[in-house]
Amino acid sequence: MYTVHMKTTTATKIISYLGAHSQATAKELADVTGISRQALFRQLGKLQMQDQIYKIGTPPEVFYLLKQKIIEDHRDHTEIDPATKIYIDKNYLFITPTGERLEGLVGFIDWCRKTKQPVEKTAQEYVKTLGKYNAYKKNGLIDGTVKLKTTFGHSSMHKLYYLDFYSIERFGKTKLGQLLLYAKQSQNRHLIKELIVDIKPAIAQLIKKNNIEAIGFIPPTVKREVQFMKELERQLHFKVAKISIFKIRNGISVPQKTLNKLEDRIENAKKTMVVDTTKQYKNILLIDDAVGSGATLNEIAAQIKTKGVGSGKIFGLAVTGSFKGFDVISEV
Repeated sequence: MYTVHMKTTTATKIISYLGAHSQATAKELADVTGISRQALFRQLGKLQMQDQIYKIGTPPEVFYLLKQKIIEDHRDHTEIDPATKIYIDKNYLFITPTGERLEGLVGFIDWCRKTKQPVEKTAQEYVKTLGKYNAYKKNGLIDGTVKLKTTFGHSSMHKLYYLDFYSIERFGKTKLGQLLLYAKQSQNRHLIKELIVDIKPAIAQLIKKNNIEAIGFIPPTVKREVQFMKELERQLHFKVAKISIFKIRNGISVPQKTLNKLEDRIENAKKTMVVDTTKQYKNILLIDDAVGSGATLNEIAAQIKTKGVGSGKIFGLAVTGSFKGFDVISEV
């Protein structure tokens, strides 16, 4: 149990009602508090800003719940040193099975509880494990070129970069990996926008450093009403040309992530991805959301070279990528 000090009687009523009933609709809360819906939504907005409550669902089925207060009843975790707390607060994110977003140490403690692991010991191991993977980052980018050469024996790109790994051993998806997964699966425009704002500086830096003249965005292969890659293309405003790349739709659409054999992935990319331009550019950047095998990027880069679209270097950039050689990231 925890104590919440509220300034208004209305807010206190809302907190008390949610504490007793687990969740409630706006109509229920309006009846309980006796205020107008307009006044109620102002109160609900304040409580969400104060991190006291959160909501789930989409209109018209929206429910409000109390925010979990995880640290307060866990002895404040004074055994965790300040540097470790800061590191976890910066890097950790946990999306609960109910869709609640828990940042930093709060999320880490909740994950430890759910997986029945000691918090202090696991915190030290998390810092050590993530540090091992972050050692691959230089200037905010991970060089995945070796992965392509190892997988295919050659690379049609000069360099392949990731902004982060999709997942790491034991602890699962990274913070960026989770944001990408749920931004795509939920088709949440606010989450997509947040993710794009986060990654835009790194893309701008890469464009400037390598004198990029044109960008090609890898088209999505799974049909969704809101497409992350389309939103990324629309919201990134760089003064460079765009190369048109489209995916051929045959009788049955076969997404890359459904293919578990490397040769099938290569064939899929080679025969369904088309670079549609006759112009020529020097240095080109190809952007994808996630790289498992790297077949799509590699085959599109090869096509750019064959068609004479690129006269200089071709760079690849993925929001996230796998650590291994040939791997499959089927979730995104």
